[in-house]
Amino acid sequence: MMELMVPIDNQSRLPLYEQIYQYMKEEIQSGRISAGSRLPSTRILAENLKVSRSTTQMAYEQLLSEGYIEALPCKGYFVCRIEELVRVEKNADEEFAENRSEKEMPYAVDFSTRGIDLDSFPFNTWRRLSRNTLVDDNKEMFVVGDPQGEYELRAAIRDYLHSARGVSCRPEQILVGAGSEYLLMLLSQLLGRETGIALENPTYRQAYRVLKSLGHLVVPVKMDRYGMDVLDLEQSKTQAAYVMPSHQYPTGIVMPVKRRQELLSWAYRGENRYVIEDDYDSEFRYKGRPIPALQGMDQGGRVIYMGTFSRSIAPAIRVGFMVLPGELLSRYRSQAGFYACTVSRIDQKVLYHFITGGYYERHLNRMRAVYKGKHDVLLSGLKELEDMFWIRGEYAGIHVLLTHKGQMPEKELIERAAGEGVRVYGMSEAVIGENKDLVPSTVILGYANLKEKEIQEGCMRLARAWK
Repeated sequence: MMELMVPIDNQSRLPLYEQIYQYMKEEIQSGRISAGSRLPSTRILAENLKVSRSTTQMAYEQLLSEGYIEALPCKGYFVCRIEELVRVEKNADEEFAENRSEKEMPYAVDFSTRGIDLDSFPFNTWRRLSRNTLVDDNKEMFVVGDPQGEYELRAAIRDYLHSARGVSCRPEQILVGAGSEYLLMLLSQLLGRETGIALENPTYRQAYRVLKSLGHLVVPVKMDRYGMDVLDLEQSKTQAAYVMPSHQYPTGIVMPVKRRQELLSWAYRGENRYVIEDDYDSEFRYKGRPIPALQGMDQGGRVIYMGTFSRSIAPAIRVGFMVLPGELLSRYRSQAGFYACTVSRIDQKVLYHFITGGYYERHLNRMRAVYKGKHDVLLSGLKELEDMFWIRGEYAGIHVLLTHKGQMPEKELIERAAGEGVRVYGMSEAVIGENKDLVPSTVILGYANLKEKEIQEGCMRLARAWK
């Protein structure tokens, strides 16, 4: 493995990950880093450069997406062959000359909604648990396990969901899988591809893309201040509704009890109707008590509960879970029970010890404090803009919404911010259907992977851009 030293300019307006990405890209293009070279891991590179691991991960992700490097399982990162790079780079340069991609633009601060704060990740604890899992030549870890996931992990997840989220289920109802996309594909098979699925609009576009690609009729349903409009849902003629009642993405709406009851009533009125509850970031709430899951109110076996550890622990963990009601559980065992679990038994064992050893709860408490600190810095920094913007979604999650009171177009808001070296994201990116101006004059600001100083800097630049 080669040693890589990247010159870092702390005075530059370019984000650190952008500097690392640009330097490595140029080194690979010039041949100074030869094809086939093994690159240092993101952790080692972060330690050498004295930057956060999330910074090096973002740089590597960009290089991966553009085809400069590849990730080989259990081996690491390697530089792609130069012949491939020449061909790709030619097309990229032609496209660049016509229309420069937003990804190529230099941003001093990127309010991305992706990513989490990895600086606070308990690497030493995770390393120790991983090492302990493999002691004594534990051969059992290397044979095929339970298709639904290790029972002890499912029991630990069940206990956590019951105490923290009010979910009522047995370990037998839980399926463990590698990420929400896989679980949605599995659920699609259980519901049947002919099942129409309603989604809140705007919504989490990855779920929309997955369900659409699987052949489902996906119908956008309008929202009001309480969440999905149940009358509009009834008119959609769909058999399933995908909702995020505890903290809707991207609007931040928390669905009140009355609307939850109306949604359950809709499900009970029709045969084979289901509500898919995506509880993606309920752990992070900064005002009042956590909102219990909709699944805990379900007395008719119509709610499918989905969650993930990607935000609460780390995206690379790639462990999600799904709680199936009785009818769908029977259908799973008869139609899909032969599928092997997509999460390795070793990772499941480590996660089991992480939860049952009390490390997960301590980590969540620490991350709530970290994100609350960033959240407060962001809101403080945005005070200068309060006369111009409505700020929403500020009591939970890791992003906020800004809506311009004077109805400045979304595109202008984004362009003005970019002019000051700040990247913000338009609400239209989360809208399904033709009416991209469904939530006008609104931008999204994520803050999870930014340091507090970067948030302050970003707010000052936005004040200059939008004043």
